[in-house]
Amino acid sequence: MSTELPIAIFGVTGRMGAALLRALDEIPVARLSGATASSTSRWLQQDAGAPAGGPLRGVAIGSEPKSALHGARVAIDFALPEATADNLNACLAARCPVVIGTTGLSEQARAQIAVAAKQIPIVLSANMSVGVNLLMKLTELAAKALDTSYDIEIFEAHHRNKKDAPSGTALALGNSAASGRGVSLKEVAVFERHGDTGARTHGSIGFSVFRGGDVIGDHTVTFAGNGERLELSHRASDRMMFARGAVRAASWIVTRPPGLYSMQDVLGLTS
Repeated sequence: MSTELPIAIFGVTGRMGAALLRALDEIPVARLSGATASSTSRWLQQDAGAPAGGPLRGVAIGSEPKSALHGARVAIDFALPEATADNLNACLAARCPVVIGTTGLSEQARAQIAVAAKQIPIVLSANMSVGVNLLMKLTELAAKALDTSYDIEIFEAHHRNKKDAPSGTALALGNSAASGRGVSLKEVAVFERHGDTGARTHGSIGFSVFRGGDVIGDHTVTFAGNGERLELSHRASDRMMFARGAVRAASWIVTRPPGLYSMQDVLGLTS
């Protein structure tokens, strides 16, 4: 099999699309083979490098994922959540592995991804950062080691334009903490506090959210006990870390059998 890695990018005109193009340039065998944007994008039919003001790529931006997959060995999807179903169906038809970094996915979309993973390999992760995925593992280990006398609180901060809250990464951290304690996050999560809330529910996992400015992404998991507090934090200063992780996942998944994988699998952090 050729060592060349042609990659299609769904959602190339966004901020992550620009970062992904730069990340591809760091991998000698990787190249852009196709690119999409929404059907209303002003960049349609223009070169994929144009939105970011970078070098020309020789690939025209289209709106059809099927066309973008021609010649691709793997796809990376950072498009809007409403495009996920069409992108996934195109990958299924082409039997093309896909890395999905889109956040704000509905339960229906996640169910569709799980079904599709029976036929093609898929990496699904709310955060492609190596550091964040290590934080998830550390969170699980800490939750397992510390009993419920330690309250768990997850804080996340993002830029003012982020639409979903809590972030997908914050929810993933919540799931890591819940997994460490052997419970379901749905049963213990607290997302809202207002008015006379009363004392904190024993064993609950709380979430707090900040939106403002141009914050790329900060996440802190606090384990607050009597007499001590443990804080595990990650702060993003450059979107390139997400892009590099996504390209790393794309390089990894092309040799995998059908299945639903996470960045934990890509990084060898799963048992």
